[in-house]
Amino acid sequence: MSSRSHSHDHPHHQGAQATSEPHDHGHAHSHPHGDGRSRAFEAGTHPGNYREDLPSGFGQGRLLFLDCASGIAGDMTIAALIDLGVPLMVVEAAVSKLSLDGFRLNLRQGRVGAIGASHFEVCVEGGQVERHYEGIRDLIAASDLHSDVRDLALRIFHRLALAEAKVHQISLENVHFHEVGAIDAIVDVVGAAACFVYLGASVLASPLPLGHGFVKCRHGVIPLPAPATVECLKGVPTYCAGIEAETVTPTGAAIIGTVCQQFLRWPAMLPERIGWGAGSNAFPDRPNVLRAVLGTPCECVRPSDEGHAVLEANIDDMTGELSGHVISLLMQSGALDAWATPITMKKGRPGVILSAIVAPHEAQRMSEIMLRETTTLGVRRTVTDRIERPRRMMEVQTRFGAVPVKVAEGPYGPAQFKPEFDACVALAEHHQIPVREIIAEALTQARSQSKSD
Repeated sequence: MSSRSHSHDHPHHQGAQATSEPHDHGHAHSHPHGDGRSRAFEAGTHPGNYREDLPSGFGQGRLLFLDCASGIAGDMTIAALIDLGVPLMVVEAAVSKLSLDGFRLNLRQGRVGAIGASHFEVCVEGGQVERHYEGIRDLIAASDLHSDVRDLALRIFHRLALAEAKVHQISLENVHFHEVGAIDAIVDVVGAAACFVYLGASVLASPLPLGHGFVKCRHGVIPLPAPATVECLKGVPTYCAGIEAETVTPTGAAIIGTVCQQFLRWPAMLPERIGWGAGSNAFPDRPNVLRAVLGTPCECVRPSDEGHAVLEANIDDMTGELSGHVISLLMQSGALDAWATPITMKKGRPGVILSAIVAPHEAQRMSEIMLRETTTLGVRRTVTDRIERPRRMMEVQTRFGAVPVKVAEGPYGPAQFKPEFDACVALAEHHQIPVREIIAEALTQARSQSKSD
């Protein structure tokens, strides 16, 4: 990743090895290739975008998932989105609307180990000047960029500048970016904003791995992750990468912290297009790539994001009436399901296992109900996941009145229909007919309506 010099007083180069001199490319490492480590980006012999370009707005109604197993920076974000199918001209057109010169954009295809990927970089060819945040903000605001691209780029830069101001305890007006880093940051932010707007997808991302150690910069030694990076990651889930390297740059953090709507290990989706954005050099234990996955939301297989807790208690002195009471109380209190199973306990005593499925954050409260309402001395708790069949409610009109019907669908055979029993009982009592007649007609109407939909 290149995200160079995005800060007030130091160039951040993602992957800069601990206590090393600053690099010109993000994710930069000095590890040799012959020792079993992951390889750096190796340009191929056939430059040019080999992906079929996606049309503008293709991502509307779709999910764009950024798999940040190796971190993120601005240039890798652009590279991954171009590799996914965003035309390079989207970035070129956006950058051309800024009053900037003395640089060129370079896109190459190649490999990171066995993975084919794109590499994007800003090649500075002329002299550049230090730029203050206020000047960069005015430059973008006064440009002829599409309003959505301009607004997103301004929000990203504002997040970045706020972080730098907080770290250095200065005003926004005094935040400045060094020569090469200023051009890099502007191109990365505006180019990435143009790509996201072009796709129009809802953006999700994985939690971010953070490296550790120290890195030398223009004004001294700073700890990793860089202070400005951590400021930009407020509200973003992170974890230890276990390597002495800068895995997330301030610009990468500002981008993902601004555009991402949700962070999770992997979304429920049907992947359609995948893009890989490469860094320049090698990490010691993983390929230096950012993966972008575009697909449609999928609820066919949906393990709960937070899992479930199963509560159980063995009881040998509880009557059937009391069992029914506790089960009813658990359901009324928010349990997803509750039941009692007959068992034979020690010394041949008959008993029951009282069980309940609850949300993990409700486990303590539900356990207290079981302890209070029964004679058990303890409640077992098991945290688990479950796959749910997608469900929805529909209402059908019968000769006797409206009946809510629960519909269970998904790739598990024909849809299942279940009329709400209490509603059917109420109609049966009102019309003085057997409840089975209400249920039968509700099922017929539900199946007919579902086919027409």
